[in-house]
This record gives sequence, C-alpha cells and structure tokens, in this order.
Amino acid sequence: MPLLALDGVTKTYVRGRRELVALRGVTLELDAGEIVGIWGRRFSGRTTLLRIAGGLERPDEGRVLLGGVDVATCSERDVRGRVSFSHGGFSRAHAELVVEHVAVPLLATGARIDRACAQAHAMLERLGAGACAELRPDELDHGEITRVAIARALLPQPRLLLVDEPTNGVDLTERDALLRTLCTVAREDGVAVLMTGAETTALAGADRMLSISSGELRGETVPSSAEVVPLARQRVS
Repeated sequence: MPLLALDGVTKTYVRGRRELVALRGVTLELDAGEIVGIWGRRFSGRTTLLRIAGGLERPDEGRVLLGGVDVATCSERDVRGRVSFSHGGFSRAHAELVVEHVAVPLLATGARIDRACAQAHAMLERLGAGACAELRPDELDHGEITRVAIARALLPQPRLLLVDEPTNGVDLTERDALLRTLCTVAREDGVAVLMTGAETTALAGADRMLSISSGELRGETVPSSAEVVPLARQRVS
C-alpha cells in the first residue's frame, strides 16, 4: 500500500466569470522513504498539487489517500500529525532564535522546552545548519533559511514532507549539497518527500521526476515494482 495516493484528482478555481482548471485527473503514488520531484512553470498546478496532497484543500473530484485512509474523512489534527510542509516563514510571535523556531512543533504538543530545543539542535546539525541555532532568522541567507525550514518540518517525525521550491533563491553552488542533505535525512528517517520546482536542476536527487503542465501530470506516476529474478533450483544428485 502506498503512503500517499492521489486518485483522479481534479481542482478548478473560479475567477470572476472564468474557470481555471489547476489539476486535471491527477493520479500519483508515493511510497514511504521515496522522494519524488515535480517540475513545472508558474500556474502549472504544482503548488495546488502540494496543498491538496497535504489536506489544505479538497479536490473537486477524486480522492487523496494517506496510508490508505481518505484524507477527507480525517481530522485536521490527524493530518497535521502525519504531514509537514516546509516553509521559510518565521514569526517573532512564536520565537526569537532559530533553535526555538525549529522546536515550535514539539512545544505545540506539550514537550518540555529543554528537550524540544535539544532535539532541534540535533536536527539542525543533521541538516548542516548547526551553526545557525543561536542566530535570528533575519540573519540567515537563503540556503540557511531552507535548511532551517526543513529541520523544523522534519522534527515532529512526519510520514510525508511537502516542499515547494526547496532551492528557490539558493546560490547555485549550494543547491546540490542542500538537496543531497535533504534526501539523505529523509531516506534515513523513512519519510516520503514530494517536492516541486520550476526546473529539473532544482530537484536533483529525487527517485522519480515528473512534470506538470496545465494541471496534467506526466511521467512515472506509480513507483516501479522491483524486478523479480527467479532463483535457479539446486540440482539434486
């Protein structure tokens, strides 16, 4: 059973007297620990796809299944417990220092602040952002913001991580290293990752790469089954 399955998902928005189809009969499956990249231009439907996959929006047609359960039947709290979005927004109302911002998801569940911050420090180290822990978010560059945002999203141990344009604004010389780190940590933790970008180079390291245009998804939407190699029978003398 796939961790995430979109089955014939269609989404339409009404803009005045016009209807804009963001997604057209999209079918997609992700397994646990798998990393899938979807690239497409602006208004191609890629951000809508992420929002529907994460339960932030409901499709007009089709279903979204998380662990075999229709997301439409799940409470918001249940979905949030299994799905994380990586975003680079940091509110001063939530915390001051980076390590505190990363710890926020654990603090929201009632964790002690010392334990939450200790786990936040460890996750920042894994994401290559340990030196950012005692800084303020406004002191970070684009690459550091992305690493910190991913650390915050991964800290509550989600089953699915959704990332829109992970390398947006990141220096070209840092892109590959950042993506390698993301893929390594996700695979080690068995987290499925669905990430989007405007070009294929922004999604390096994905297990599968798909494209989206005018709301239509193209590529290998279902993971390939492992090839079964028959074993030679041992001769009996």
